[in-house]
Amino acid sequence: MERLDFIVAESEGGIRLDKFLSENIPDLSRSAITKLIEDGMVTVGEKAVKKNYKTAVGDAVSVLIDDPQPVDITPENIPLDIVYEDADLLVVNKPKGMVVHPAPGNYSGTLVNALMYHCGEELSGINGELRPGIVHRIDKNTSGLLAVAKSDIAHAGLSEQIKEHSFTREYLAICYGNLKEEERTVDAPIGRHKLDRKRMCVTQLNSKPAVTHIKVLERYGGFTYVKCILETGRTHQIRVHMAHIGHPLAGDDVYGPSKVITELHGQCLHAYKLGFIHPVSGEYLEFTADPPESFVRFKEKLRNAL
Repeated sequence: MERLDFIVAESEGGIRLDKFLSENIPDLSRSAITKLIEDGMVTVGEKAVKKNYKTAVGDAVSVLIDDPQPVDITPENIPLDIVYEDADLLVVNKPKGMVVHPAPGNYSGTLVNALMYHCGEELSGINGELRPGIVHRIDKNTSGLLAVAKSDIAHAGLSEQIKEHSFTREYLAICYGNLKEEERTVDAPIGRHKLDRKRMCVTQLNSKPAVTHIKVLERYGGFTYVKCILETGRTHQIRVHMAHIGHPLAGDDVYGPSKVITELHGQCLHAYKLGFIHPVSGEYLEFTADPPESFVRFKEKLRNAL
């Protein structure tokens, strides 16, 4: 069993305990944190408290987390495009159409199934599960680079960089319309859509800050080729922000127009650059991956039509 200890800083006083813990243990979901509190695994000053307890500056908060348990995910011998690998982490170029983690409707053929086979026993165990360390995700129909932790120290180090916004994530995309500016920043909070829980939207209600930096690369009249740099990493962030400013991504069947460009088989979005400090060696690593053929074909088609 692992014990984590925290002292509430001056800037963290007066917030709910579950919120405090979610900000300090980014690898644990809010529901997992709630369960730990309800099970008496979280104490403040050695006393069990409820999740709505308000922190006070100087509080000594302790969290007990059970040793990792194996998860019921079947390893599958699925080829992986591995860009980099060492004892602590790997960087993989995920193809469009592959789901990152098993979920209802997608219990096999996922990146995690492939990683379970490839990594064997070399898995991170944060969050109480023995599993490949998925520290960030990209959507099923988004292609590109993902960093995966093989050790707990790598998982914690990469998660902290994401939390501190020092984890470089740059995407290439083709959107509808002709953006007015050469560069633009969208700073708009994102949360669940109140009517459709599968969709995200820009909202002030139960949302989290979200910032995307956009740079125009080429213009094709009715479409624009852009680079999007994530400052934060919310669910569907680029897709939501681009739709919010009136330039949804080509091929996006959720946030784009009803008449979808079917040849793209999903949004025209590719995670092409990833950069971070190696959690063990301290070396800065940066990787790039070219967009898939369908992306390049569509781009050339638009360019040739000018």
